[in-house]
Amino acid sequence: MSERHFRRLIRKYKLNGPAGVSSGHRNKPSNNRMVPEKRKVIVDVLEAEYKDFGPTLASEKLLERNGVKVSKETVRKIMITEGLHKLKIRKEEKVRQMRERRKHRGELVQIDGSYHAWLEDRAGKACLILFVDDATSEILAAEFVEHESFFAYARVCKGYFHQFGLPEAFYSDRHSIFRVNHKNVTTTEALTQFGRSMAELRIEILCAYSPQAKGRVERANQTLQDRLVKEMRLAGINNYSQANVFLGQYIPTYNHLFAVQPGSPIDCHEPLLPENNLDAILSKQFQRKLSKDLQFQYQRIIYQITTDRPAYALQGRAVTVCENVLGEIKVLLNSSPLAFQVFYQQPKQAAVVSSKDLNRKPAKPAADHPWRNYGFTLDNQTIQP
Repeated sequence: MSERHFRRLIRKYKLNGPAGVSSGHRNKPSNNRMVPEKRKVIVDVLEAEYKDFGPTLASEKLLERNGVKVSKETVRKIMITEGLHKLKIRKEEKVRQMRERRKHRGELVQIDGSYHAWLEDRAGKACLILFVDDATSEILAAEFVEHESFFAYARVCKGYFHQFGLPEAFYSDRHSIFRVNHKNVTTTEALTQFGRSMAELRIEILCAYSPQAKGRVERANQTLQDRLVKEMRLAGINNYSQANVFLGQYIPTYNHLFAVQPGSPIDCHEPLLPENNLDAILSKQFQRKLSKDLQFQYQRIIYQITTDRPAYALQGRAVTVCENVLGEIKVLLNSSPLAFQVFYQQPKQAAVVSSKDLNRKPAKPAADHPWRNYGFTLDNQTIQP
């Protein structure tokens, strides 16, 4: 406190006693208060359009769509007063050791799938597959799919690789798509189809032990479950075909708001090489051995190799059976395709049942059982091969 102000307080104290020391604005409205008319406009818009929005998103939309400039803290106070927002009670969280970001873009990419009612009651639930860069928190790829599967991740990877190149590593959870969770891996294949595909592209797969370990993609999912749901509602998106188109337009906006600069300007993405045949690599591949008659069995179907070469040249040779998302089969011998035809489809063997199970009625699936939706896309349209 300056000497001049101290003398001023003493002078007021001598004239008016203790009341003279207090501020003259006490119990009076602030000079910077919001005019009642503007507050009423904000309350009406919040109740009509942004009732379930958070204060930050609501303040952004008030400026963007309604031309009303107001800080997020003011919106928070108004929403609390009007009963549109509740204060969050912070829970006591377990202290975890922080992990520094990777320095280079493309050095580590966190991937995850998030099931949510993204279109609220306008459509069913779907899974958002999300690729987030660890160094920048930037969304590199995203797509709405019916459920997590090898081919769903393969489709997202294909678009991501063509746009940015090949990253050094993926960081995922321990889903069976990424990791063989069987305890005795000596009697099973040690790599999943996704793991085999990434190994061919020399991309390392790291699996997290907890959701907090891959916090960048988890936080991105939480933000999108709040903001993206409301953005699609305002845009009038009613099916997931439209949602995927809107998602491609929304990602730059998200990255502008939440992405950060990497520690190093060097980008670790490697360009695709001519020998990287993504259609073949990102397909399901299984090894089979040709019989003396140049036949092999796959999915209970016997296939016959047709060739002009002598039979002994191919007898006992190992071939690779590739199956794409449409169920189409391709047979490769040392990366060279072989001609084949369906020789015989084996009928199912008769089941052995006991007398107790003979008259038992089969259980009727529930109305929302996934079996009833088999063969349909997200928007209840039949898949056309």
